[in-house]
Amino acid sequence: MKVAEVLHMNGGNGDTSYANNSFLQQKVILMTKPITEEAITSLYSSLSNPKSISIADLGCSSGPNTLLAVSNLVKAVDNHRKKLRRRHSPEFQIYLNDLPTNDFNTIFQSLPKHRREIAGDGSGLCFFNGVPGSFYGRLFPTDSLHFVHSSYSLHWLSQVPKGIEENKGNICMATTSPPTVINAYYDQFEQDFSTFLKYRSTELVKGGRMILTMLGRPSENPTCHIWELLALALNEIVAEGFVEEEKLNSFNVPLYTPSLAETKLVVEKEGSFTIDCLEASQIHWTGYNGTGDHEDNGGYNVARCMRAVAEPMLVSHFGEGIIDEVFHKYTKMIIDSISTRPETTQFINVTVSVIKM
Repeated sequence: MKVAEVLHMNGGNGDTSYANNSFLQQKVILMTKPITEEAITSLYSSLSNPKSISIADLGCSSGPNTLLAVSNLVKAVDNHRKKLRRRHSPEFQIYLNDLPTNDFNTIFQSLPKHRREIAGDGSGLCFFNGVPGSFYGRLFPTDSLHFVHSSYSLHWLSQVPKGIEENKGNICMATTSPPTVINAYYDQFEQDFSTFLKYRSTELVKGGRMILTMLGRPSENPTCHIWELLALALNEIVAEGFVEEEKLNSFNVPLYTPSLAETKLVVEKEGSFTIDCLEASQIHWTGYNGTGDHEDNGGYNVARCMRAVAEPMLVSHFGEGIIDEVFHKYTKMIIDSISTRPETTQFINVTVSVIKM
């Protein structure tokens, strides 16, 4: 799998687009808003009435969430400026980054509306830039950024780990994966996350801040139940003869869900940042509490959300012919899990706030 070519959300504004199926990701941004606002206001307070602030959102994707985090950051700075009684708001240089296959057109078509919303609060001018490229490489000039935000992006790896041929029947790190596979996934995560930190350290000014939120896990248990269900749906397709078993065995998702301890270890080992805050949170797959009226509709919406994320990778490997049937089976499995195994239907989020030394 060439990750840079196929790792993108479904574009546009259709029924299966990421733009229309990213409610949960929005909830996560709002859940972590207090940490993000604390970091940006602390940064602003440390600057001597700056004329401009440079903010990068890495892994911005497309749709309404793309500009939500940026808008919150700008408003937080302006509210804090008023508390500090500083007369002039800084201007904001906003960088929106994702892989070149991301739907940047949809983002920039929505900019006029968002510019008016932000400017309506009396904030400083915002200048938006698209930055296509992998955040596992250099993206910005040295000492050019003040603040970096990334939500639900860094659990994606730069490549499928090598040496995982024995991960048969699975599509990512799972409870039934051999130890060699789990170790290979962790090694790839450690390498990628360390590389990310190294390059951001070069690009951030001294004292610059980062808020990073990843899909994580609560313990050393390697399971990620929602992806294991997708593997089960694919295995059923194989059993019914629509896909060869070897085709499934050769498919693995470049995804790693770190624990709090693993995140802390890599940040401290890389050595460019101090950790200001590190915490885990959880949210039900549906974004609600998973009970009552939301069970069936919620399961359907969860499946659509996962389809918006996973479909480009699946189509690239298996073709389009099986997609509808896979997600028909997958939806039933999700609804069943929500109603019978609620303890497995929580996403764990790992959020870390760091300061460049």
